[in-house]
Amino acid sequence: MTDARGHGPENGAGRPAARRDRREQTRAALLAAAERLWAERGIHGASLDDIAAAAGLTKGAVYSNFAGKTDLLLALMERITSARTRTDVCDELRAAAEDADPAGRPSRRDTDEAPRRLALLLVEFWLYGMRDYAAGWRIADWYAERRAQLARELEPADGPAPDGLAACDRATLTMALDFGLAFQHLLDPVRVPADLYSTGKTLVQGRPRP
Repeated sequence: MTDARGHGPENGAGRPAARRDRREQTRAALLAAAERLWAERGIHGASLDDIAAAAGLTKGAVYSNFAGKTDLLLALMERITSARTRTDVCDELRAAAEDADPAGRPSRRDTDEAPRRLALLLVEFWLYGMRDYAAGWRIADWYAERRAQLARELEPADGPAPDGLAACDRATLTMALDFGLAFQHLLDPVRVPADLYSTGKTLVQGRPRP
C-alpha cells in the first residue's frame, strides 16, 4: 500500500538507516580531514572550521557529531586504534623503508605516508594532552589501554623476563622504545634505522619461547 506520493511503508522504515549511513559518512569525512590537517599543521594549527571545509562540510556538521575539538581528537585516536591491530610505528616505518634507496630516501614507488602521519599525530596527541589538563587525562587513559593490550599480548619470555620485569612494565618500555625510536628515525633515517626496534624489543621483552 502506498500513500498519495507513492511511498510504500518500507520507504519510511528505511529512513532511519539512511540517516545513520549519512551520519557515519559525515563522521568519517571529518575524521579523515582532521587526521590529514592535524598531521600537516598540528592540532593548534588547524581549526574546526578548517577541518569542516576540508571535508566539504560546515562547522555545524562538526558540532552535530562531536562535542568539540577534544571529542574529535579522542574519536580520531579510537579510529587509529580500530584501524590497526597494533600501533607499532617502527614496524610500519620499517615496512615503508623496504622501498627506500640505500641512502634512506623514499623511492618514487613509496607513496605511503601512513607511518609518518601516524608518528606526527602521536606527537600532536601528546602535546595537546600536555597543554590541556582535562584532555590530558583522557589521552593518558588511551595510552594506558594500549599498554594493557600489549601487556596481555606479550608472549612469556624464554626464561625470566629481563630484570624480572612484569608484563605491564615491559609493555610500557616497548611503547616508549617504539615512539622514541620512530621520532628519531623520521628525522635521521640513515643513522637511526627503523629495524633497531626489533633488536630493542628483544632486549626489553626477552626472547619469546619457541
